Amino acid sequence: MFDTHCHLDYLGDPASARGELGLTGMVCIGAGPQHARNAVALAEQFPDVWATVGLHPTSTGDDSPGTRADLEALAPHPRVVGIGESGLDDYWDDTRRGPQLAAFEWQLDLAARVGKPLVIHVRDRAGQDSAHRGVMDVLAAWPEVPVILHCFSGHPGLLAFGLERGAHFGFAGNVTYKNAREIQEAARTVPLERLLLETDAPFLAPVPKRGKPNRPGYVRHTLEFVAGLRGMDAGELERVTDENARRIYRLLGA
Repeated sequence: MFDTHCHLDYLGDPASARGELGLTGMVCIGAGPQHARNAVALAEQFPDVWATVGLHPTSTGDDSPGTRADLEALAPHPRVVGIGESGLDDYWDDTRRGPQLAAFEWQLDLAARVGKPLVIHVRDRAGQDSAHRGVMDVLAAWPEVPVILHCFSGHPGLLAFGLERGAHFGFAGNVTYKNAREIQEAARTVPLERLLLETDAPFLAPVPKRGKPNRPGYVRHTLEFVAGLRGMDAGELERVTDENARRIYRLLGA
């Protein structure tokens, strides 16, 4: 069972989080300069951990020539399988769209240069969709870069755009929440070959662990829930989503 998106270095005991509930592989996301270095170090230490390196849209205050140089130096590392997470986030009052766009475009260019997928974060305030529309506008100019729409929100416009563009869709623990109707509908309808499962640990713990710190092994609860949504056997969904993870992250020999 693969967790395609977690922040393993945010956990106090990253080594013990491996292997829980049959977990066999995970991608640790580098959401800033230090987290990218942490992710690579964990991937070097453990054979079942891979890393991405990037700059989260809410961390664009760290965007500088030195930061970019550090992340670009890490990007070709053989244990680095993706760039990001990057994207747009309009949730906070102090959102700075200009720096977010600049960092997003740079990471798309970096992903194109190193030939690795870009992991995309997109978040809006309730009832708004400026970040979602902005992501679509930017991605339209980069059709050749493979993308993963991490923690997919269920936004109908981004769903249609992503399906047309060939994106992969990551579903996290919030798909199990009672009021997550749009996310659940997307999890039912995304083609199986584009569907990924993730935790975003230590955030967004799925039911029945909601309210507790999330852990990579809890991806199994999300697997079982999405299997129920789709009327599938959980074992078959695990086989398919693990295969999808290995394909998009180019881990077919792992």
